[in-house]
Amino acid sequence: MPAFFLDAMHTPTHPTEAQPITALRALVESGEFQKALLATDAILLGPPHHREALYIRAVCQRFLGKVDEALSTLDRLEDLHPDYPRLYQERGHCHVAKRAAGPAIAAFEEAVQRNVSLPASWNTLKTLYRMTGRQADAERADKHVRMLAELPDPIVTAFSMYSDGEIEQAENLVRHYLTTHGNHVEAMRLLAKIGIDLDVADDAEFLLSTILQMTPHHHVARYEYVIVLIKQHKHHQALQEIERLLALDPTDQAFRITHATIRAGLGDYDTAIPLFRGLIEEAPQLADLPLSLGHAQKTLGKQGDAIASYRRAVTVRPNFGEAYWSLANLKTYRFDDQDIERMRTEEAKPRVRLEDRFHLCFALGKALEDRGAYADSFTYYERGNALKKSQCRYRPEPIERNAKLQREICTEELFARNVDLGCNDRGPIFIVGLPRAGSTLIEQILASHSQVEGTMELAEVPRLVGTLQGRTITGEEPRYPAVLQTLPPGALRQFGESYLADTKIYRSGKPFFIDKMPNNFRHLGLISLMLPNAIIIDARRDAMDCCFSNFKQLFASGQQFTYSFEDIARYYRSYVDLMEHWDHVLPGRILRVQHEDLVADLEGNVRKILAHCGLEFEPSCIEFHKTERRVHTASSEQVRRPISREGLGQWRHYAPWLEPLKAMLGSLAH
Repeated sequence: MPAFFLDAMHTPTHPTEAQPITALRALVESGEFQKALLATDAILLGPPHHREALYIRAVCQRFLGKVDEALSTLDRLEDLHPDYPRLYQERGHCHVAKRAAGPAIAAFEEAVQRNVSLPASWNTLKTLYRMTGRQADAERADKHVRMLAELPDPIVTAFSMYSDGEIEQAENLVRHYLTTHGNHVEAMRLLAKIGIDLDVADDAEFLLSTILQMTPHHHVARYEYVIVLIKQHKHHQALQEIERLLALDPTDQAFRITHATIRAGLGDYDTAIPLFRGLIEEAPQLADLPLSLGHAQKTLGKQGDAIASYRRAVTVRPNFGEAYWSLANLKTYRFDDQDIERMRTEEAKPRVRLEDRFHLCFALGKALEDRGAYADSFTYYERGNALKKSQCRYRPEPIERNAKLQREICTEELFARNVDLGCNDRGPIFIVGLPRAGSTLIEQILASHSQVEGTMELAEVPRLVGTLQGRTITGEEPRYPAVLQTLPPGALRQFGESYLADTKIYRSGKPFFIDKMPNNFRHLGLISLMLPNAIIIDARRDAMDCCFSNFKQLFASGQQFTYSFEDIARYYRSYVDLMEHWDHVLPGRILRVQHEDLVADLEGNVRKILAHCGLEFEPSCIEFHKTERRVHTASSEQVRRPISREGLGQWRHYAPWLEPLKAMLGSLAH
């Protein structure tokens, strides 16, 4: 069997697909193309979207000389699975069979852009480039051929699996290879990529830093290291690394875009915005650039400029779902009839990318909600959540297990035994709770005080938790929070001092500063041990309003519990139970601010919040919407307006479709 069929064939993602596909592959490998073609007919009578069956069908049609039929099958495959690299490779082979060099080159280039580890595509591109006089491109393709030839076959296969979206199989294969053969740079790089995709950024960072110790001049690995540092909000360290790369090649576009992104992450918008503007002038075809510029402008409160940037992104790429969602996520923007029709059209197209599709669904949900078309709106919210959840690997059990361990480990006795062993600084103010519970409003109120600095959702506590957790094997008893019982002398003080030092880059020197990472409610035991004088505020909102508001929200990263009613209801119940525990073992430490009460009596609750923080009342806290500051969350535009009852009870518009959520919340739902 020719290599261009075998170079990426592997076990399908779903075990139930494996047996018929294995039989199909055996027929093809033995050259029985007609039998294999007939066998695909039988398979496609079941799930007609079966990816591997459609791909093998096209291969068989080509070998049987039915090239036009093969191309039609590939068009059908692209409608269903537009991100599948091998369909473009097979399309290239079809165009070679028709002696159409131009379309063949375009198809193979699309294939290797999506999966760099396709030897057959690179080999054929090398030949086609030479035939068409593109010698420099031919040499580049030859370099890739030689590079892939030097890699062990299991690693090439694992890269193909990864590119085909079969992440679990790729991870298992590469882990097995590393276990049996020891360190291998490219295998470790792939495992780091998988870690990034699965939100295991600390593992990815460890792998990439190890690679750089082994091969300091591996510039691709260093760039990937920068990306993983950004994902962990380690912007200062990322800046140092990207500057090393820019010193080697100051013209590299990817390095320059990443540099601008890091500057924005550091809050250095005076540098970031001109960088983005310059890049847009140089590369007006890149829709991500005006999107990033719009995010920076939104954070600064320049809503008109942000809208213009987001609209420019849509003009560059009409199906750019994230740009439409960014407009919707302003919360104050209203789409017109033409916008809604355009979004509906783009979302309905068969070849739209999954990521664009679910962004468009969330944007349409918001656009139709604003018009009172609640049934239609819910349809899009529901579809968007289902599509997004299909990308996630969230499981509620580890979260609930952690909450149970927190209750068992973080007892009154533990706090009494460690009293005064932490860092006594009074500066940090932790606002915790669920997203969409009113925490940004509390942050804006406090940040309007002359003594308080508003920062952002800081990643330092989750990062410390990751360090304490370590790299445990599945099934092992977690090290955290049990490790809190056996810390060496001085560790808690060191943790607190390190937290203050690491967050200093986000502050300007005011006595108090806010850390608004909502999920820190899970780690209030650790926080109270290492920073015993820190201020803690629990932002609480009506369960139905809070849970449904999260269901309507598409988060840029994390918060994967929000994409199904069951997951969010379980998470909310776990949150309430754990907060009851903290109230019991840390009496008086936590101020609970009910969002509905804050809206009903702004001044009374503002005075209560300030008193809890030991701050004098300042009228500016009542006029929080006039405070000019950078706001990084989805509520950025809402907190720049006077307080309103508009958001209360919004779930009731969707009551006919929310009975399952209400039942899952039980007594917590009012």
